[in-house]
Amino acid sequence: MLQENQSNQVHEEAEERKSPTASIIHHTILKEAESELTRTSSSLFWSGLAAGLSMGISMLAEGLLISYLPEAKWVPLLSNFGYTVGFLIVILGKQQLFTENTLTPVLPLLHRKSARIFWNVLRLWGVVLAANLLGTFLFALVVTHTSVFDSHLLQVFADIGHKAMKPDFGTTFVSGIFAGWLIALMVWLLPYSESEKVWVIIIVTFIVGLGHFSHVIVGSVETFTLAAMGEASWLEVLGSYILPTLLGNITGGVIIVAALNHAQVRAGD
Repeated sequence: MLQENQSNQVHEEAEERKSPTASIIHHTILKEAESELTRTSSSLFWSGLAAGLSMGISMLAEGLLISYLPEAKWVPLLSNFGYTVGFLIVILGKQQLFTENTLTPVLPLLHRKSARIFWNVLRLWGVVLAANLLGTFLFALVVTHTSVFDSHLLQVFADIGHKAMKPDFGTTFVSGIFAGWLIALMVWLLPYSESEKVWVIIIVTFIVGLGHFSHVIVGSVETFTLAAMGEASWLEVLGSYILPTLLGNITGGVIIVAALNHAQVRAGD
């Protein structure tokens, strides 16, 4: 009897320690996505606005680190930890970030294809994207039209913006695919990360920053700040950066991660 109890205890402990299957992760994200799709547009808007403002902290933290570090090739290895701060605030604070929402809301649509879910996904995407961009726009205006930041730090922000704007449309689009892919993979990893959640966010977003992969929300802070300074036109920012980055992020998040992982799960059913 004692041996049987010990065997049962060992079996239960093994089950607890076993890594979740792809199907379980898929089901968890699917349930979360279905919950998000029931939220009102006003709730999504305010959460998205908070996320847009919070993502401005990524540019601020990175700029502060750069401003205090000497000019050297290794500086990005430290300064890009600043890039991760906005993501930590947004994700741990459960704020609505568009690139997260390229993955989660599309899973119910892949699971049950219907016009109602399709339009609901577009509603969520549209509200969250608009709110995020409004938040980053307001952050850029505060940075450039107040006396909070000195001229040296403002020049660092301008340099970050110029670097984001430098690639052409096609390069920015492909770069956006990598960013959308990595951020969506991060979302896929988070449900069962438990105590490692913070490190998953830091490591993945650090790679996005270090690789200069175009992220539509962080990049909008950087490029909107550049436009607000008068060092780039708003049309140039929207057409040469925001549009290709948005298309790239959606492609990376939906096609590479959501669709492939959904196909993997469905094939295993």
